[in-house]
Amino acid sequence: MLKVDSIVKKFGSKTVLNGINLSVKQGEVVTLIGPSGTGKTTLLRSINLLERADEGSVSIEDLTVTNATKDKKKILDLRRKTAMVFQQYNLFKNLKVIDNIIQPQVVVKGVDKETARRRAIELLHQVGLSDFADYYPVQLSGGQQQRVSIARALGLDPEVILFDEPTSALDPELSKEVLNVIKQVADTGISIILATHEMQFAEEISDQVIFMEKGNIVEQGSPRAIFHNAQNERTREFLKNYQQYVSSDEKKVEVDKFEEVERLKVI
Repeated sequence: MLKVDSIVKKFGSKTVLNGINLSVKQGEVVTLIGPSGTGKTTLLRSINLLERADEGSVSIEDLTVTNATKDKKKILDLRRKTAMVFQQYNLFKNLKVIDNIIQPQVVVKGVDKETARRRAIELLHQVGLSDFADYYPVQLSGGQQQRVSIARALGLDPEVILFDEPTSALDPELSKEVLNVIKQVADTGISIILATHEMQFAEEISDQVIFMEKGNIVEQGSPRAIFHNAQNERTREFLKNYQQYVSSDEKKVEVDKFEEVERLKVI
């Protein structure tokens, strides 16, 4: 459904994306992991055409935009098939929550304001913020603002949603509420490309996991293959701390089970 073909992006003499190829099927969740500064955000922005690649193409269904495409309507049509959720929310601070969701529908999709309002109310209910429609972003927590951002993205009815480190600015408690909403979005069948450092979440939600470094795809595969049977030494090194955490957590579960059995024997 979405295909990225040989994308190259340079900033001056630095190559940030080095011939990236990527395919995402309808309803699939693809997660990008890797060190900071390795090109994950630039890849998402290139798919959304916020950054124009120096080489390569992006296709969604039968619509393709290359680095040489000049047709503004074609570029806009492809961009409308995606929506992006940013690290820093990017809400309009001077607009109420509900208007942050209404305005993109009116401007981008040409929906009349009343229809957009009804949709916005539905989406606020979906992300658990029905009571905050008339609040301004500054009155919300970071987690609440990010959930508004997700509702705004959903209001555009995109075929692909791009999540760029959506919990990086949040503490663990607020991260959890945002991750729960992303799970709900995944369950709707919308295709998702997610850049994250939340390894446990990536393992739970993903159909494919891609490990990137220095603008290259080093390894990709199923969550089980990447997180528990990575073939590349650099991938294993990057995931070492996560695997140690999982291993110690599994041991704790086994100890808890043993202690419970022993307690029952005494009873």
